[in-house]
Amino acid sequence: MPFRPSQVRSPLIMVAMISTLLISGPVAAHDHPEEWAMHGHGYSNQRFSPLSEINPHNVDQLIPTWTYHSGVNATFQTTPIVTHGVMYVSLPFSGVAAIDAKTGEEKWKYKHVSRWKSICCGPANRGVAVDHGKVFIGTVDGRLVALDAQSGSPIWDVSVAEQTGSTESSSNLSPDDPLIKVEATGSTGIGISMAPIVYHNTVFVAVNGVGYGLHPDKGLAVVGMTATRSQSGFMAAYDAKSGKRLWKWEVTGPGWEGDFKNSTGDGVPMNRDIEGEKKALSEFSDAWRYGGGSIYASPAIDRERGLLIFGTGNPSPQMADDSRPGDNLHTSSLVALNIKTGKLIWAYQQIPHDRWGYDVATPPVLMSLKIKGQKIPVVASPSKLGWVYVHDRRNGKFLFKSEAFVPQSNMLAEPTSGEGVLIAPGIAGGSNWSPAAFDRKNGLLFVPALNLPTRYISHKEIKNGKELSYVSTQDGDEKSGTLTAIDLRHKGAIRWQEKTAEPMIGGVLSTAGGLIFTGSGQHHFSAYDSRNGAKLWDVELEAGVNAPPVSWKQGHQQMVAVAVGGNALFGFKTGDAVAAFTLPESSSMEHRHKKHHHKKTSASSS
Repeated sequence: MPFRPSQVRSPLIMVAMISTLLISGPVAAHDHPEEWAMHGHGYSNQRFSPLSEINPHNVDQLIPTWTYHSGVNATFQTTPIVTHGVMYVSLPFSGVAAIDAKTGEEKWKYKHVSRWKSICCGPANRGVAVDHGKVFIGTVDGRLVALDAQSGSPIWDVSVAEQTGSTESSSNLSPDDPLIKVEATGSTGIGISMAPIVYHNTVFVAVNGVGYGLHPDKGLAVVGMTATRSQSGFMAAYDAKSGKRLWKWEVTGPGWEGDFKNSTGDGVPMNRDIEGEKKALSEFSDAWRYGGGSIYASPAIDRERGLLIFGTGNPSPQMADDSRPGDNLHTSSLVALNIKTGKLIWAYQQIPHDRWGYDVATPPVLMSLKIKGQKIPVVASPSKLGWVYVHDRRNGKFLFKSEAFVPQSNMLAEPTSGEGVLIAPGIAGGSNWSPAAFDRKNGLLFVPALNLPTRYISHKEIKNGKELSYVSTQDGDEKSGTLTAIDLRHKGAIRWQEKTAEPMIGGVLSTAGGLIFTGSGQHHFSAYDSRNGAKLWDVELEAGVNAPPVSWKQGHQQMVAVAVGGNALFGFKTGDAVAAFTLPESSSMEHRHKKHHHKKTSASSS
């Protein structure tokens, strides 16, 4: 029911109602809900804008307002941050630009200089955090940098992680090595692509790159080798004023073998050789030291319970599992830590002993749902497997999973030799790093996804007189995507779904105007009706649109913006732009007049 001042009977009631709104409503996200001041818009990662000026009736009138070109042409995945009239954008290779949010004019630009000649995980960065006059960015070379928000000058710069992973690649192998035929380049290593998040003068950031196999030059194929040695992924907390590290939680540790589960927590068979794993345990008792578990996405924060909630990546070595017996806790998991101490509170492993690269890579989303008559605080986790997992965020208890939002076949099948086995979803998902968005009014979670089946092929070779096991992947022929509205109030039923001719990678925005904004690799930026998925507006831009859109109010007008820089991994044209859109002034004034008239009518009829 809408809030109306005439319904308030006393100052005490008004205070109580305002307090409730501050705790549970959109304004709880930050001080200015009409801005986009945080990576997920708020601590809950709902990516829902309360603005409604742009709606299904006028969205077809959207026009370009400005386009900013950074001069850095590469895979562009940033979520712009807009606060106090300034847009802060992380650039590929960890640069940052500050832009006038009204005009698109550059105010300053920070160019990052990497301490390493090669980077593990590509140039993409997913965003910055802005808090108390500082801009925070995690870098491709594993650093956390605080910049002055007014000038872009570094305030402090600390090393989050050192490059200790294996740099072996097939280009360095001897001509008679059996792996030379893989033609893979690159290395396992460490870096930061996630956007940091700030809470109570503490900056939270995590690393990725641990647990990678070798990547061929083109496509999504991966080679996972038993010989690869990496390290554990981790989440860390830093003092926002000084850069001093406060705590560090490592994904893997002693006891990571767990219970040797032969099925997932929701009952999917794992097809594991449990006896063989137990026999190998003594030989590989320290495998947890190299256990992997990259963290790709910004966490959500449950402020009431003091929880930091996020997903972790696959174990190391990727896919090749001979040297890592056990469940490999807490990789491929949804995790909740005590936000003050970093102590593990609960964890749910989506895939024990993950051999398929099913990282929990999508940002978790917090909300409340009524289940069996009780209001439960929950966390929703879109997965690479093609389901949204829903948990009680107080204790991590699995509650239910949604209907499948992508095709599924040969789920969790064991990689085989020869032609291998074709599995869907493949190594890219499902739901990859792309953020989902939640419409709390209608209980709908909007999930962009990929339909890219992967062929998993196992190999055994003799190297230095010892048998070497590894697994390689090949892309399947099918390449498409889905945009799905999932009704979390009805146990994850699919309300509507749009099938797309290309994989959906980039993220979505939901607004109170009843719209969903998202982009495509084929240069299109589009708006959909959130009620039924009908496409209402579309514009062709200069490169792939593979980043999450944002919306904010500039003066009296609602604005929408998105990075236009494609994604080289998926073959989408890269670029260097941020494009902003709004309604013509006449349409904007008409909307404000109607809204003002509606408020007066409502108040007088109360």
